[in-house]
Amino acid sequence: MRKQQGFSLIELLIVVAIILIIAAIAIPNLMRAKMSANDASAAESLRSINTGEIAYIGAYPLVGFTSLAALGGASPCTPVSTGACLVDNYLATSGGGLGKSGYNFAAAGSASGGSTFNNQYFSTGTPVSSSTGTRAYCSVEDTVLRLQPTGNITQVPDYNTCAGLTAMNN
Repeated sequence: MRKQQGFSLIELLIVVAIILIIAAIAIPNLMRAKMSANDASAAESLRSINTGEIAYIGAYPLVGFTSLAALGGASPCTPVSTGACLVDNYLATSGGGLGKSGYNFAAAGSASGGSTFNNQYFSTGTPVSSSTGTRAYCSVEDTVLRLQPTGNITQVPDYNTCAGLTAMNN
């Protein structure tokens, strides 16, 4: 009688089935981990924008706070009021319009209370889709990160809405 070599079809099907079961368990956990990483990256990106806005008003006090695009600058960067080189240009352009780490970012300075320069700003970080992030963030010139209510990933619409949201705990 001849000695059998290799695996039978049944053995191969069992191995494939086990691999598929493990993948079905692991993939959702990997997606949740990626979304958590995107959320953390978005919070840090808004902190970078806040730091950039504070540095910008110090460097250009007659202009005041500014737009997100003016905080960046293409490499090699030479600081001017329209491209201050204070944040990474990839962040300043929100990934060229495609988002950065699953989030779109925006910031704008504005004048209030009869001011002649931009004495306030409003910045946002919003998930590109519900599969790239779980929170929408915003901040104003007090540099406190604020969160949309749980389950709401739409962009915070304006300065006053952001100022009224719950501050992030960490």
